[in-house]
Amino acid sequence: MAQSGSNNGHHPWRPVTASSRDAAIGVIVNPLSGRDIRRVVAQASVFPNAEKANMVLRMVAAAGALGLGRVLVSTDDFGVAASVLRGSQQHSAQTDHWPELTFCELDPLTGTAEDTKQLVRRMRADGAGVIVVLGGDGTVRAAASEVGGTPLLPLSTGTNNAFPQMWEATVAGVAAALVARGDVDVRSATQQAKVLEVQCGTATELALVDVCVSATAQVGARALWKPETLRELYCAFAEPHAIGLSSIAGQLLPTTRDQPHGVAVHFATGSAPQYRVLAPITPGKLTALDVSAVQHLPLGEPVASHVPAGTVALDGERECEFGPGDEVTVRLTNRGPRVLDVQAVLDTAARRGLLRSGSPTVPEGATGVDSWRVPPSDGGSHR
Repeated sequence: MAQSGSNNGHHPWRPVTASSRDAAIGVIVNPLSGRDIRRVVAQASVFPNAEKANMVLRMVAAAGALGLGRVLVSTDDFGVAASVLRGSQQHSAQTDHWPELTFCELDPLTGTAEDTKQLVRRMRADGAGVIVVLGGDGTVRAAASEVGGTPLLPLSTGTNNAFPQMWEATVAGVAAALVARGDVDVRSATQQAKVLEVQCGTATELALVDVCVSATAQVGARALWKPETLRELYCAFAEPHAIGLSSIAGQLLPTTRDQPHGVAVHFATGSAPQYRVLAPITPGKLTALDVSAVQHLPLGEPVASHVPAGTVALDGERECEFGPGDEVTVRLTNRGPRVLDVQAVLDTAARRGLLRSGSPTVPEGATGVDSWRVPPSDGGSHR
């Protein structure tokens, strides 16, 4: 279902060309993100679907101002796409730079991760140069399994948000549009993420942030929030400021997204702990956990779990049950999705003058308007 925009020949900031009119970004919104059991057991807020729709509209407006021709938008049964359509009809009547919106309809909608995977496949086939995902770690993980070499821009609207980024939607829309139009090269605009490949019995799964092996016997409500059941934790990266299980490793062995290793943590069960860590493993709660060992997780080397039976959680959600006869292994690789670096894109835009036309700046140490000057450009400035 397509809705025509009002890009009627008036020039937006970036020049409109045949290629930019055909260029597109895809926007996938998970209307259920941020609504799991952790909203009950902790005092976490619900990210309203009305704000998700407003985020999409702000991205569309920014993309249109830069001359992007098309935006592909996911559909849902919770009113997000309907709100985007209503807002788009209002905005497109008031601006000359509104892109054509195409709503990608799935029949049927399952309400599962398969919807996200199918939407990514559809949007890539329809020419999306960047896939923007509004959700938490679970939603982004589903998208990452299908995104291939297309840049992925994950925006945080979920419960566990260690992988998605916190960017204002307008700024995110600018960065996505510049890359989709080809104004900023994909290689300089993205970073290939580390991921954790998990073998659980006969199943092979992928995690973007962490893998936790617990003694819980069943998947159940999926969300992993009982600390006494945790046995082993493997993290692709570990940031001290994160929320979720990776925050435990972040307090023990901080590891950035671009370092060539991860972190492995073993929890103390019956033996004297080497560390006690206070970590925000769920929103609104600081939990004390006893740890017996922590070490670097090297790239490319499979590590076998020593837990005889239980469940494996991927990015905070239990996905796989295993018994005494099932082997569980975890391997860190650097073959994850190409993640759009919003700051790098905007830094490039400033350096090349992509978003300015003769803007004066004050040199370091200068005072007064007489010392203003026009900064140099490498040829990418607007004319």
